[in-house]
Amino acid sequence: MLEGKHGNAVKKSMEILAALGNIFGAEKLIPVKSVQISGVSYDNLGDAGLEFLGIMAEDGKIKVKTTLNPAGMDMENWKALGIDPEFARKQKLVIEAFERMEVETTCTCTPYFIGNKPEFGDHIAWGESSAVTYANSVLGAKTNREGGPSTIASALTGLTPEYGFHLDKNRQAHFIADVKARIDNPMLFGALGNVVGKIAKGRIPLITGIEKATTEDLKALSASIVTYGGAPIFHIEGITPNKTETPEEKVTVTQEDIENAVKEMNDTDDVEFIFLGCPHCSLEELKKISELLDGKSVKKELWIGVARPIKKIADEKGYSKVIEDSGAKLACDTCHVVAPLKGRFHSIATDSAKGIFYGRGKNNFKTIFRTREECIKLAV
Repeated sequence: MLEGKHGNAVKKSMEILAALGNIFGAEKLIPVKSVQISGVSYDNLGDAGLEFLGIMAEDGKIKVKTTLNPAGMDMENWKALGIDPEFARKQKLVIEAFERMEVETTCTCTPYFIGNKPEFGDHIAWGESSAVTYANSVLGAKTNREGGPSTIASALTGLTPEYGFHLDKNRQAHFIADVKARIDNPMLFGALGNVVGKIAKGRIPLITGIEKATTEDLKALSASIVTYGGAPIFHIEGITPNKTETPEEKVTVTQEDIENAVKEMNDTDDVEFIFLGCPHCSLEELKKISELLDGKSVKKELWIGVARPIKKIADEKGYSKVIEDSGAKLACDTCHVVAPLKGRFHSIATDSAKGIFYGRGKNNFKTIFRTREECIKLAV
């Protein structure tokens, strides 16, 4: 591959992977079961990224199951979301390049909901931080947090360097985070991720004191803990599948810690824009949102991020119609983090701690952090 016997795209891919392996001291390359490519939005890629994709698509074809991170717009319904036509043209060129590589162009940060779901112990090469953390922590797969070029390189070769979180010795907990607080919905799991991530500072926590957690709770925790400074893996005693040694260091997370985190993520009461689905909604979440919106009309701009295959099922079950009849918009393929929204809105309300972080950092939004139910009340 490195000698160019399998084409230029594979040669470039192997150069990327060999460089990574050398930098991180990997002893060998290992096969991966699947890839999730980050760096899909034209808002992040720009013309230079688009040019790189064009070169890789000239003769590159994927070797393993590969899906995409969210794009900068809903690929079908972009006009309704107010996307500029020139941006749409460039975003379509990005997706077309991936299609030429035979990538499954389902653009979502929750690939585990749409068939790209690794099994325990599988080595994978995923890029999006919340998906990486969910795969490592909840599913027990093994991946580093890959960049856009390295995910493409793994997709075109089926390989990744063996270092970092592919090695069991690097997946052990460094400290115990003992939770003495009420954590019983996705928003509060997001707040917990804020607190523990800041304590962790790149280290791995063993979280104790959590009695139960839904898929949606774990999705929210995965998104926030890595965003606020943690490693892309955590352990929850009695809930997550990975084995870890019990560390000596122990910190306590109090009710006051959680309340302070929630308070810090709120800096306005004047809401213009509401976004639910960061990371993208599960079918169960769409069902709950449809029940909350049934018979109501939204007065604010409300977007709900979702993978297109999940929306298709929601269409069949009638959830989509209820949501859209209220005036809310199902935003497939995209989210407020990667869409070109800077300047369009001044504030955002969301139940996502990750959404708060990027709403502030990328779009200079003032933020309102509420439960899903409270966000719907703000919308209507």
